Amino acid sequence: MSDPYETTEQHLERLLRRALNSFDLPDNTVERLGTALAHSSSLHSSHHSSVLHRETYRHTYLLSDGAALTLWELVHSGPRETTDPWARTEPEFRHHEVYDDEADAQVAAVRLDGRLGEVPVFGDDGPQADLETLTILMAAPPTVLPRTYAPDNSADHARRVLRRAENGDGPGEETARLLRAAFAHHITQVFGRQCQVNGRDAGFTLYEHAFLLLDGSETSLWEVEHTATPDGRHMCEVYTDEDAARGAMESRIRIC
Repeated sequence: MSDPYETTEQHLERLLRRALNSFDLPDNTVERLGTALAHSSSLHSSHHSSVLHRETYRHTYLLSDGAALTLWELVHSGPRETTDPWARTEPEFRHHEVYDDEADAQVAAVRLDGRLGEVPVFGDDGPQADLETLTILMAAPPTVLPRTYAPDNSADHARRVLRRAENGDGPGEETARLLRAAFAHHITQVFGRQCQVNGRDAGFTLYEHAFLLLDGSETSLWEVEHTATPDGRHMCEVYTDEDAARGAMESRIRIC
C-alpha cells in the first residue's frame, strides 16, 4: 500500500486525489494534514466474496505539533463479469473513499455489504413487478432497536450528510441552521435491497440519521443511497421525512 520512495506530502496528495468523497473531509482536518511530517499505512480489515472486494486501510500522520491524525481509506470493487469458467476473476475497477472517523468508515463498509452482498434479486417480470415487490418490502416495519446517541462532532456530520445530497427537493437552510445545534447522533439502516431496474442491477439503501439537539429535542435526516441512475452511478438523496424518502425510492424505479 505504501511506496517507500514517496514523501508524506506526495502520499497525502495521492490519497485525497483518488478518494471520491475527499471534499467531505472537514476543513480543519485538511488544514491540519497540511502540516504532516511523516506517515504510516497499514491494512486494517478486508472482505472478499464473489460480488465484493473490500479493504479498509489506516493512514496515520504525524503532525508538526506532535499530534497524530488518522484517515481511514475504504477501497472496494466488484469482480469482472466473464462467461469463461476458467477465467481468473479480477477486480474490474477500484473505488476509494476516505474518512477521518473510524465509525464513518465502518458505516460505509456496511453500506457496501448491504448494497452488493449476495442478496436475492427481484424477479424479471418487468419494472412494475419490481416496483410492487420493493413497495411491499419497504412497507414492512423495521425492527425497533434502542437508540443510543453518540456525541461525536454531530453538527459536522449533519453538514456532510446535507452536502452530499443531490436532490433539488432536499432540506433547506432552515434545517441546516437547526442541525448546527446537534451535539449527538445515531445512524440506523432502515432498508436495503438490490433489484432489477430495466434489466440491470440497482441497489437501494435507506438510512435514518437521528440528531439530539442542545435543547433536548430530536430530529432526523433520511438518506437514500441508490444506483438507479442512467449510468449506474452511485447517488445520494436526503429528506426530512421518511415517507418522502420512501416515495423517492419508488419513483426512481418508475423513471429509470
